[in-house]
Amino acid sequence: MWGSTQYFAFLVDKVFFFFFFFFCSVVKMATSASAKLSKAVKQQYMSLPQGDKVQAMYIWIDGSGEGLRCKTRTLDSEPKSIEELPEWNFDGSSTYQSEGSNSDMFLIPAAMFRDPFRKDPNKLVLCEVLKYNRKPAETNLRHCCKQIMSMVENQHPWFGMEQEYTLLGTDGHPFGWPSNGFPGPQGPYYCGVGADKAYGRDIVEAHYRACLYAGVQICGTNAEVMPAQWEFQIGPCEGINMGDHLWVARFILHRVCEDFGIVASFDPKPIPGNWNGAGCHTNFSTKEMREDNGLKAIEDSIERLSKRHQYHIRTYDPKGGLDNARRLTGHHETSNINEFSAGVANRGASIRIPRSVGQDKKGYFEDRRPSANCDPYSVTEALIRTCLLKEEGDETIDYSK
Repeated sequence: MWGSTQYFAFLVDKVFFFFFFFFCSVVKMATSASAKLSKAVKQQYMSLPQGDKVQAMYIWIDGSGEGLRCKTRTLDSEPKSIEELPEWNFDGSSTYQSEGSNSDMFLIPAAMFRDPFRKDPNKLVLCEVLKYNRKPAETNLRHCCKQIMSMVENQHPWFGMEQEYTLLGTDGHPFGWPSNGFPGPQGPYYCGVGADKAYGRDIVEAHYRACLYAGVQICGTNAEVMPAQWEFQIGPCEGINMGDHLWVARFILHRVCEDFGIVASFDPKPIPGNWNGAGCHTNFSTKEMREDNGLKAIEDSIERLSKRHQYHIRTYDPKGGLDNARRLTGHHETSNINEFSAGVANRGASIRIPRSVGQDKKGYFEDRRPSANCDPYSVTEALIRTCLLKEEGDETIDYSK
């Protein structure tokens, strides 16, 4: 028979192991197998000299309108401009972009950045996609956006987009959340500090530095309202550069997360219930808006936007508004998807005028409707069409005719 001391020790051990295994089950995170490969071994090879050759990673948007694809080719020397980059091709039948019987698609280099993963002199190359007949692929929204931007370049449209995203395990469970429950309610996480408030900061810091290295116009980042949700801001960028820089920033985020073995989701409502969704708030101004008494131009644009609400809703997510319907409920700092609203410093409105803009009577406004998975080319083009080209109704004008 055990004495009381031995029995007490036995109970302590049992309690310890119970809580130990419970804790392990709580903090266990599903990560990818590739994340467990030795990065030190990889670095052995990445530090080898590459001679005069350059690796160029070509990046494009696939047929889903959301997914990014990439592949690499060797160049004989470092390209100094986009014109020095050769066209390439890929199998569109494997990216939801063509039939197998006629699958070749063309990659047309459109923007070039430094490669933060392979480092100089290697490059990231964002491409437009053309079909076999040299016409833009259905998800190549850059082609039309560039044309629209060229029509208003004398008005110098500036954009800044606030990209929200959620960190998930490979099983789709939010990073850092208990495996069989929920974290504490929203409140302490927005711009939070501390292991119990900020989930995944290492990824955020790595992404920020990689964007700066690449030459992406990233201007800030912060933890968001829902735990495991973050935001980075791109801009100010003029014209077509907004879409280019945001897409490359998204690519870099996916690539950083790949190294850590987790997933970055741009789903507008990744967790149903009483949790904030994810948007891509878009700040917009023109030369006239930024000058003295520019508030008049801002108010005129908002008036035009109010009459074209459904067109913008259809344009602001890749599923024609269905994704945003889960997010724009009128709750959790969103407007109602069926109603247009505007106000000073109102985060529950479709359009927010910052308080400082109301005081200075010039500046910019924020369109809070775009979803986290929006195509920035589509969003910025829509703002130009309504606010500057003064289009009306649900249909767009084809200016190429």
